[in-house]
Amino acid sequence: MKKNYQFKYGDKSVTIPVDESQVIQVINGNDITPLSDIRTALLNSLDTPIDSEPLSTIAQKAGKIALIVSDMTRYWMRQDVIVPLIIDYLVSKCGKSYGDLEIIIATGTHIGGEEEELRKLVTSAVFDKVRTVNHDCKSEDLVYLGTTSYGTDVKINKDAAEADLVICLGAATYHVMAGFGGGRKSILPGISGLETIKHNHAYSLHPEKFITNPEIGNGILEGNPLNEDMLEAAAMVKNLFMVTLVTDTEFRLASIFSGHWKTSWLRACDEVRRIYTVPIKEKADVVITSCGGYPKDESLYQGTKAVDNVISSLKDGGTLILLLEGRNGGGSPDYFDWIKPLVDGTFEKELRENFTVGGYIFFLNCEQARRFNILMYSSIPAEIVKPMGIKAYDDLDKLMADADLEGKSIYIIPTGSTVLPVVEDNTK
Repeated sequence: MKKNYQFKYGDKSVTIPVDESQVIQVINGNDITPLSDIRTALLNSLDTPIDSEPLSTIAQKAGKIALIVSDMTRYWMRQDVIVPLIIDYLVSKCGKSYGDLEIIIATGTHIGGEEEELRKLVTSAVFDKVRTVNHDCKSEDLVYLGTTSYGTDVKINKDAAEADLVICLGAATYHVMAGFGGGRKSILPGISGLETIKHNHAYSLHPEKFITNPEIGNGILEGNPLNEDMLEAAAMVKNLFMVTLVTDTEFRLASIFSGHWKTSWLRACDEVRRIYTVPIKEKADVVITSCGGYPKDESLYQGTKAVDNVISSLKDGGTLILLLEGRNGGGSPDYFDWIKPLVDGTFEKELRENFTVGGYIFFLNCEQARRFNILMYSSIPAEIVKPMGIKAYDDLDKLMADADLEGKSIYIIPTGSTVLPVVEDNTK
């Protein structure tokens, strides 16, 4: 008997009927109660932080304060809810004036949004009172802080470097390159210079083979050169205070961890493991998953994070049915630019010589398409992604017919961008 399964797609949802007898499991995150009073939870977190004085004590001694906020690609963490509460705390409880404060959008290598987008991120009420600017990774006035043991020259946003207190607001999630998002990523890549970011992210590639570096991956921190390099960079920033959010698999705020820039973030990472990691007994022939809708599926660059997570539950050569709207195409400005060197056979040479984050994500997606049969329901034209090995469809019925699910074992993963299936050790 077939059962209808719902998946988020852009601002809508799609329904896929699947024979229940073939479904091994519907993989969701572990049950957790979302926060019912976000304001109280945040204030408690700021007043009783981890390995730090209360934020009020620190802020009262500071002159200029910079609040680093993730950009629109992370809007699922709902900066518009948290930012006004932090600003109110700094003004009402800490006695700061709005002129003492500046909000810097941690764009990394992304292009910063126009005023309308910034107002959406921080709310118009805050935007009208607090200077809010996009970080520019190509700015000529970046400030050099030092060089890491990995040889990365750390240059960051001038306003942040000169602030008396830097407060970073981010969210911890699994990250295929850095192990986990949030925390130190607000500094590198968040407000770092282009060359700093490129040097750090180049550790994603194996130094000798044209494959992903085996030392990186979801949930991997120890020995991960990207993470360790990022930690060294963050440690160079004076007076750094971290606020890290954790959401459940429906993107509802579940926990807030504030305090020491490293140890409070690590506590958030532990919570991510607890919520998102789901043990499974075996790998399946087919995985059907969605990124979780907009903005998680706004582009291939962002949306394929779902692929990074769910392929741990898929047999090599298996079929991945991916629901990814992709209204912004590749997402990163240079993402699809790498199709030409891919087709020309110069991909490795050019990526190593001129590494970009978009180029690596493009490479990773090609690498995944070689291992698995990726069928993607998307607004992205099929001819664009064909050279990558990804098969794109604008007709879901045609996709399902080509998937040929008859007799195959299936996992249903409604929100692949948050859940990480892990095969239990005793059944590997």
